[in-house]
Amino acid sequence: MEFWQHIYEHFDPVAFHVFSIPVHWYGLMYVLALLSALVIAKWIVEKDNIAITKDQLDDYFIYAEIGVILGARLGYILFYDTHTMYYVTHPWQIFNPFVDGQFVGIRGMSFHGAIFGFLVASYLFFRRHGIPFGRLMDVVAVSVPLGYVFGRIGNFLNQELVGRATDMPWGIYVHDTLRHPSQLYEAFVEGIVVFAIIYLYRKRKAFEGELILLYGVAYGIGRGLVEFYRAPDAQIGYLIGSWMTLGMALSFAMAAVSALLWAVLKQKYGSSSLRSK
Repeated sequence: MEFWQHIYEHFDPVAFHVFSIPVHWYGLMYVLALLSALVIAKWIVEKDNIAITKDQLDDYFIYAEIGVILGARLGYILFYDTHTMYYVTHPWQIFNPFVDGQFVGIRGMSFHGAIFGFLVASYLFFRRHGIPFGRLMDVVAVSVPLGYVFGRIGNFLNQELVGRATDMPWGIYVHDTLRHPSQLYEAFVEGIVVFAIIYLYRKRKAFEGELILLYGVAYGIGRGLVEFYRAPDAQIGYLIGSWMTLGMALSFAMAAVSALLWAVLKQKYGSSSLRSK
């Protein structure tokens, strides 16, 4: 337990170097997250005999990846960064991985921004290829959660998005303060638990698009609850008292909107709607 509590003192967030450019574990986890989502998508399409080809999924993966990266970065700048106006007036700096000539990578990604970018990219793909939007989103709902596990492990290895102070024996020291390993809590809840819920429910869905709404509810509630163990962003702090964070507010809002849409569409289509194949 002593080693675990001081693990950051024995761990290098840089996995290796390519010439003089450092390759971080976080970046590797991000790549694994995207690739695993694609693999799971192809698996579930074949397993459930869903009318989407593997070539279409490959094309969609490119759309989704671009949308996620753009949305995540822009979302962070709009919601979390303290230099928003600088990036508005210097947009070419948004994806600049160098600071004062030193390679530091692209830092600052927002999950909720990634969702928005992903939805825009998915809509554009839908308009071009004509695959029913709800069907596409249901495949995403099953394939994304386990990939997200890698993303949260990446946060943990990158020593970011740390937890709140704790006296629990499994806490980890971050700058001399024992903190919850909230990134791992999120990996379990937002990844494994959400995947299990959606995977087990998928055969019961009444209309195409229901699974992505279930994802919105499950993820929003799960992320919102885990936020009780996650420290707020230093530049923002708490929104209310010493408990409400921006991530919590956005997550519960996401769950509420998804639940509302789910109730409306469930009543509209009901159990008589044809199940997708």
